[in-house]
Amino acid sequence: MRTRLARRMLAAGLVSFIAVAGCGVQPSDVIPVGHPPSGGVAPTMTITLYLVKNGRVSAVTRHGGRPMFFTDTLALLAAGPTTMEQADGFTTEVPPEAGPFEVTPQSADHVEVTPSTPASELSTLAIQQIVCTTAAVTTPQSPAQVTVVGARQHVGPRNCPGKRQ
Repeated sequence: MRTRLARRMLAAGLVSFIAVAGCGVQPSDVIPVGHPPSGGVAPTMTITLYLVKNGRVSAVTRHGGRPMFFTDTLALLAAGPTTMEQADGFTTEVPPEAGPFEVTPQSADHVEVTPSTPASELSTLAIQQIVCTTAAVTTPQSPAQVTVVGARQHVGPRNCPGKRQ
């Protein structure tokens, strides 16, 4: 009895398996569905950092990524140039310990940046990098004046040289 029941169950399982295995996508002709998609492609984010090359502050644009806040962009500045940027001769005067940064809007066109290190310990080029990178995050129509504050010392307000004032 048990043998017969086992054979029936095995046969039923085998038939079910064959039925399921036989299902699948069958070949067909091309199915027209209308016109291909059109329109613009979503823009990629660009981030402008100001790094040092040949003793001068220069803009570097990085593509891709997510929208950035002031503090995120300044964290990238403190992290320094990428390997490719280093190969192109870029360096930074902003030390890694300058981050994290605190950014406080003072008015529509004035931002205060507080690094984790005293402002007096930052070189002139480092201050300029911070000012220009912060100003690059603001709208191009209204570049911000930036004051760097740290350990009760203020540097600024300053504009990025070369940017419209």
